[in-house]
Amino acid sequence: MKICFANLWFAWLWMLLGFLSGMVMGMFFQREHWLGGYASFRRRLYRLGHVSLFGLGALNLLFYFTAQSFTGNGEVLAIASVAMIAGGISMPLCCLIVAHFPKTKMLFAFPVVALIAAGALTLLNLSPI
Repeated sequence: MKICFANLWFAWLWMLLGFLSGMVMGMFFQREHWLGGYASFRRRLYRLGHVSLFGLGALNLLFYFTAQSFTGNGEVLAIASVAMIAGGISMPLCCLIVAHFPKTKMLFAFPVVALIAAGALTLLNLSPI
């Protein structure tokens, strides 16, 4: 279960980073043209990255609690755990990269595939209570 503890630790780290990124963005949000203005592509991706820290932190927290009752294959649990963290790390990074280099938008395939794999592996290996 050490791998699952990594998801718990990661969840709270991501929540903390969500708070910190919100604080930083909050210092500039009142500037009308910050990052190109409220509706700009760059500013929307910054907001998406900020929200993904909370969302994927919460998802890792849910994974941790789900894994506590996991009775399926331990190797599958390990793969799902790593995929959940990989998706969590790569999503806000992709948001930041694509905000500055829009032609790299295909990078979003990595976190999406990782998170789909983590969700599918978790779902397929849950045993009924």
